[in-house]
This record gives sequence, C-alpha cells and structure tokens, in this order.
Amino acid sequence: MTKTVAVLKGGWSPEREVSLTTGRACADALREAGYRVVELDVTRDLRALIDALRPAHAAGPDVVFNALHGRWGEDGCVQGVLEILAIPYTHSGVLASALAMDKPMSRKVFSDIGLRCPEGMVIERRVLLTGDPMPRPYVVKPIDQGSSIGVHIVNAGDNLAAVEQAEARYGERVLIERYIPGRELTVAVLGDRAIAVTELRPRVKFYDYEAKYTDGITEHLVPAPIAKPVYDEAMRWALAAHRALGCDGLTRSDFRWDESAPGTDGLFILEINTQPGMTPLSLAPEQAIWSGLSFPQLMRWMVENARCPS
Repeated sequence: MTKTVAVLKGGWSPEREVSLTTGRACADALREAGYRVVELDVTRDLRALIDALRPAHAAGPDVVFNALHGRWGEDGCVQGVLEILAIPYTHSGVLASALAMDKPMSRKVFSDIGLRCPEGMVIERRVLLTGDPMPRPYVVKPIDQGSSIGVHIVNAGDNLAAVEQAEARYGERVLIERYIPGRELTVAVLGDRAIAVTELRPRVKFYDYEAKYTDGITEHLVPAPIAKPVYDEAMRWALAAHRALGCDGLTRSDFRWDESAPGTDGLFILEINTQPGMTPLSLAPEQAIWSGLSFPQLMRWMVENARCPS
C-alpha cells in the first residue's frame, strides 16, 4: 500500500526560505518515488500542526519528512512533538538534534572523542565592545543557527561594534573560534556510511549564506582533489561525529583544512548538520547522486529508514 508522507517545511526561523525550497524539492522527489505527499507549511500554531498530523476523522500520514531548517525545526523541538504523536520521522531524534544545533555542546562531544576543533570560547556578545577576545582573524558565530547565518570573520581593521550589533538578533552569547585558513570541505553520512568529500570553492570571501544558496557563486568539487590521508580522515571523522551524537538518517559535517600543516594536522571539524539542505544546490544530495543514488532514491531511502518513536 502506498505510504502517505507529510513534508514539514517553512517554519519561522531565519532559514524559512531555504526550508520552503528544500520542502518543495523533497515533495516533488517523493511523488516521483511513488508516495502520496502532503506539504505542510509549519507555523507557531502547534494545534494546527497536530490536527494536520493526527486528523480526527481521517488517517494521518504514515511518515513525516522533516524539511525544516534552523531553530524549532532542527533543534529537537518539532522532533519532540513527533515523538509524542508516535509518528515515524526522517533525520535525527530529539537529543542528537539538540546537541548538533548547539555548537558549543557539539564541539565538546567532538573534542571528547578526539576530533580536532578550532580553538574557541563562548562569550557574552557585548564583550566584543571591549576588544578582541583572541588575536585576529577569528570567527564570530551565533551558538544555535545554521546556514552560516550571522557568521562573521573578523579581520584586521574590521569594526567590532558593527559585528556586535549584527549579532544582537541571535542572542546574548556567541561562539568565538580561531579562523582556520585553507580549504572548505564537507562530508555527508547516510545511515552508517560516509559518502564522499566535497571541496567548496566560493567566489566570495567565505562560504556564507549567499554562497550556499546562490547559483554559480560556489564551485563544488566531488570527490575533493585533496591528499588521500586527509580525504580518508575527513570521512572517518564525519562518521565518528554522526555516531557520537547519536544521529540517524542523513547528516553533513563541515571541515576546514589548512594544507600548510603536515599530514592531517591541518584538518578541523566545524559542525554537523542533522538536516542538511536538500535544494538543487545542496551538497548531500549531490554526493548521493555522485555515489549512484538518484534524488528520488535518496528520498525513498530516508522515508523507508525513518526514525520510529518507541
């Protein structure tokens, strides 16, 4: 019997537009794969969401495909609702989602299992107004946003007051990390295997929100043209990060590699994405296609391997 899949998209985080694009692409691919699909634009109206997923006089969806991005959709909140409703859903569960979204916590987990993170600290945002917390260049990040939203690289001559003001909408605390020069790498993990390493070559200053979602700004090289020991280490680290946080389904881990360092000493893990983008420009689907898995086949794998609440 054909399954009905509810695609959750939109939300109200700063990543709403990306989620809408992801949701549309996933819904189209799921229909192509043979599923009945219901698309739900999620708002803060929790009762409306519950009524859509558990209608009083009709059958609800068999599986939820979570295409939300950012806070409330990617950080364990909506996952908790789906657990209570006992509806199978794609991607990671409550704890893994929350840990991955909280950058300081995921950094601690990575460090505890021996993965190298850039030197960093969490500070009150207003501390930036008193001076540099570490030598420049360094990176300022919100502690719980995705898609490089709110990320700033502070170089010589930059105005700290402007950075502090730009971060104000994302909370009182920020993550400060030493800037790692070199190359941008990413690795998708599907279930229990790392798929590939992609090198990203943005034609702008760094791989920011614009570079991620504007066609033609960033060149994707898969497989990454890097030394085999670094390639293999990035693959190993991505799978280790996925397992350490208890992730399910599809994730994508981001790295920087300073090729001036010997061997693999210049490899650093930055973060893990438990719900990586699924837009036409997105990296995880691109790696899956490179490995021989079409986009509809990837969608089918994710639905058939959905997380089942106990």
